[in-house]
Amino acid sequence: MTLTLDSILRSAGIDPEKSQVIRHAYVREHEDTGLRGIHADSTDDEILDYTRQQSANPRVFPVTPPPLWVVFVREGGDRARFWSVVENHGETSNDGQLRVFNLIVSEHMADLRNRLVIGWKSPRTWRLNGPTAAGYPVMEIADAQPIPFPGFDRLVLDHGQLQAVVREHRYASWRTALSSVVGVYLITDTSDGRQYVGKADGAESIRQRWSAYATNGHGGNVELRNLDPATFRFSLLRVFDPSTPMQVIDETESHFKQALDTRKHGLNRN
Repeated sequence: MTLTLDSILRSAGIDPEKSQVIRHAYVREHEDTGLRGIHADSTDDEILDYTRQQSANPRVFPVTPPPLWVVFVREGGDRARFWSVVENHGETSNDGQLRVFNLIVSEHMADLRNRLVIGWKSPRTWRLNGPTAAGYPVMEIADAQPIPFPGFDRLVLDHGQLQAVVREHRYASWRTALSSVVGVYLITDTSDGRQYVGKADGAESIRQRWSAYATNGHGGNVELRNLDPATFRFSLLRVFDPSTPMQVIDETESHFKQALDTRKHGLNRN
């Protein structure tokens, strides 16, 4: 059985009926609008800006485009490599010839960016309704390029990034590093600036402790249960060898709670 884009979209929580699929080609000038095109060295910002601008001709682009646009870039005559999913937040301008949309890059299928390649059956077609594109075959899903571990002192992750570190192959070296240490960490709720100081000690590594946060958002901490983990930012305050006595880690955790005043003005209860 041939793997199709339909399975990829649905596993990412995308309903093909509520999406459209676009395939950009490398051109000097867009044939419908006369706008400057994109090229092999175009930045993500340039591709996003290019995607925002569409023809006002209803025969070229739908009057009411769907909320999700799945964007590919042409790679050879019958191949298209996935660039990103963007969320359509509505039209911002329309001069009768050119429409501009407020598009936001989505985390849908983020782990497949530049890795997923589909077969593009209609070489002259650049836009498809989601249900039509869903039947297109998956040609390739390339291995993810590993991302170097930045070091314990430079590690700052939001909740979505933490979930990726726990799950994705490209972060294997990060998981190895976080498995090798225990210590004291900081969670900042960026919605209001309140902070929580926690620890991983004994047989529990930083990786194990943070995996709990990646899974349920609160890691079993009562103080965090009713908060939105999407606003959390994770960082490390101090790491130790796993053989370090638990008393040392307890004292370090207490020091940071006092230094950051997280009992009175933060999210620590004790």
